[in-house]
Amino acid sequence: MKAVIIGGGIAGLTMGILLRKQEWDVVICERSVGIPSRGHGFLMHLDGLSILDELNCCSTVVLKSKKVDAFSLRRPGGEEIKRLKLDYWQCIKRIDLIRYLYDLFPAEHIKEGREFSHFIFENGKIVAAAFLNGAIEYGDIFIGADGGNSKVREMIFGKVAFTPVKVKEIVGVAHKRKIIKNPPSEFIKYQSKESGLAFGMIPTSGTEYVWFMQYDPSISDLTDSTPEALRSFCYTLLDKFPPVVTGLLESNDFSTTYVWNTRDFDLLPFFHNQNVVLIGDAAHLALPFTSAGTTNAIVDAKTLAKCLERNAHYRDAFEEYYNLRAEDVLNHITLGRELKTLFLDPPRDNDDDMPVPLITGKSETIKKRKDKLVKIQYFTDPICSTCWIIQPLLRKLKLEYEEYIDIEYRMGGLLPSWENYNKGIIRQPLDAARHWEEVSAAEMPLDGDIWLEDPLSSSYPPSIAFKAAQIQDTDKALVFLRRIKEMVFLEKKNIIRWRYLETAALDAGLDSARLLRDMQGRGAELFEQDLAMARDLRVNVFPTLFFSNCSDKKFMLKGYQSYEKIEEIITTLVPAAKKEEIDISPRNLFAHFNTMTEKEFAFLSNISKECANKVLNDLYTNGKIDKYESKNGVIWINKFAY
Repeated sequence: MKAVIIGGGIAGLTMGILLRKQEWDVVICERSVGIPSRGHGFLMHLDGLSILDELNCCSTVVLKSKKVDAFSLRRPGGEEIKRLKLDYWQCIKRIDLIRYLYDLFPAEHIKEGREFSHFIFENGKIVAAAFLNGAIEYGDIFIGADGGNSKVREMIFGKVAFTPVKVKEIVGVAHKRKIIKNPPSEFIKYQSKESGLAFGMIPTSGTEYVWFMQYDPSISDLTDSTPEALRSFCYTLLDKFPPVVTGLLESNDFSTTYVWNTRDFDLLPFFHNQNVVLIGDAAHLALPFTSAGTTNAIVDAKTLAKCLERNAHYRDAFEEYYNLRAEDVLNHITLGRELKTLFLDPPRDNDDDMPVPLITGKSETIKKRKDKLVKIQYFTDPICSTCWIIQPLLRKLKLEYEEYIDIEYRMGGLLPSWENYNKGIIRQPLDAARHWEEVSAAEMPLDGDIWLEDPLSSSYPPSIAFKAAQIQDTDKALVFLRRIKEMVFLEKKNIIRWRYLETAALDAGLDSARLLRDMQGRGAELFEQDLAMARDLRVNVFPTLFFSNCSDKKFMLKGYQSYEKIEEIITTLVPAAKKEEIDISPRNLFAHFNTMTEKEFAFLSNISKECANKVLNDLYTNGKIDKYESKNGVIWINKFAY
């Protein structure tokens, strides 16, 4: 079988490499001569990166890229309104990716100088593609990868209705060594609160940035695109932006800077007609707000290649390809348009409504919470050692009875301050240090030295931080709570300090800038509500758990309890409750809980601590998990998914 690919950009080259791996005869027809160099750079998520890695499984060709660790959205005055940790994002220069793909595809199968003209039919079937230079290429299937202005698409579907150009983007590359020493690897975007104007900067290496300026042309626009005009226009629009922006413009070569007129079109009813199929921008043109265009092109190629491998007839493969990709493509089109609307008319009153201009290639499903038969009000505190000890029980409870229980986390305010503090045997930090060491000897690992080296003055700040995290996402808030517990109990980090709370928030996938705002506002209010509820319910021991069902039957447990006691209450409240059988394979347990102590792993696996220790050390030796060693124990960290 022979495939003729029309377009030698990223989509076409990726498609060609994948088909050759399936032993197709492939010819790529590219209108330009030489390696295409237009375009500066882009962000790519793991969805695309994993496919690129797969392409060179037997090659020594290396793709240059720069890891981007964080996204920061700021106002032109410098105020940060969003900050998120980025996992598995890389910035890649377009020319570097094109060269990488060219190195993986045989040069003799790339026919340059071929601009598509029309298809040639025999007996009603397309048998060849004709080009303006007079060349003709025969094939069995034809793949249109010729970009947003695709002539192949126009030939098989007619003209599409492009959306009007309401946002323009100027893109350039600037060296940063004159601007910042040792800058962080982060995507920074400055966005106006009053109008459609933004400036973004993304590192492509240790010495340069790709930058872009998005603007509303109805407010101000270029009269010509000469380097001098571009320079003057950028300086004028960005005159109130921070000095780092001016620094980038000063080191930019405006002769290589270009203007992108952004637009898109509605989802096509099909991506194919007869034996012709479209991929990349030819199939679905993306607006720049989602950073998904290049990744989508690569995912298209991978999906189509798989469909052709699975199906005996190309028609079935093309239909399956469309069915697999259409939903994601529609989601990206919809989100891009929503982001465009928000860009042109930014929310002025609530910075929390500002969206993050990054999505992966996979659509996210909305989590639906169904009503549970047992409600548990759980009063806890980030520095409560007993609350740390019962972590194995809570985790097993989640795995075995999640269908029935809904746990609502409340903060009880264990340590307002050390002034006049008197909770049993603990009256001062030294007492807490001794208590933690005693508990650690028999239960979960704790390191009491924090109370000697950098004692916390109160548990209120991390409690407020947790309530602020709940405002964003209740599931991520629990990940955040677990992370700050690990910090204080094992890593001896004073989680009153913002730098640790911020790190934990980013690790949990939270927006740390919003967390800080909410800690100073709504989060503090919610914490006060929890304290008032604790007083009303006379909660004076942590943990305290209140159980109830729809018949308003209630139970209460205080302090450390056995797992069997908790089970007994659940089965009393729901006599028909049946616990889920746990898949106790290490891969599955670490998929549920990214970090585990030896006690937790043993308890969830129903094995002894000695046996758990051997299993965990074997997994560590084989590179499946990592570990953090504290004075009194180890926290084991999942690496199965990486």
